[in-house]
Amino acid sequence: QVQLVESGGGPVQAGGSPRLSCAASGFTYSRYCMDWFRQAPGKEREGVAAIDSEGSTSYADSVKGRFTISQDNAKYTLYLQMNRLSAEDTGMYYCAAGPPLASIRYLLLTSAYNIWGQGTQVTVSS
Repeated sequence: QVQLVESGGGPVQAGGSPRLSCAASGFTYSRYCMDWFRQAPGKEREGVAAIDSEGSTSYADSVKGRFTISQDNAKYTLYLQMNRLSAEDTGMYYCAAGPPLASIRYLLLTSAYNIWGQGTQVTVSS
C-alpha cells in the first residue's frame, strides 16, 4: 500500500525549531522526488522544500535559511527541520512524492506530485 505518514506537528512557540517527519511505504522511495507543502487557512497549498533522488534541494524564498529538508533512504523517511518559526509558518504541512523531474525548477510545483500524506498541523503562537 502506497502511503505517506507525517508526524511532528503541533503547537509551537514563535522562534521554536520543530522537526517534521514523513514515513513512506509501498513505493521505491529512493527514486522519487519528495516535497513538503503547507497550506495556511484561506490560502493555496505552496511548496516549501523539496529534494530529488540525487539530493538536489529547492526551497521557497520564505523559508530559505530557516528550513532544511533531508531524508534517510534506508529508513524511507523524509524530514523537515524548521527553525525560527513565526506565525506566518502556521499551516497544515503535507509530505508528497512524485516521479523524477526534468529539472529542479519544477520541484516545488504541486502538479509534480501524485502521492500525498494526510498532513500534520503546525500552529505557531507568539
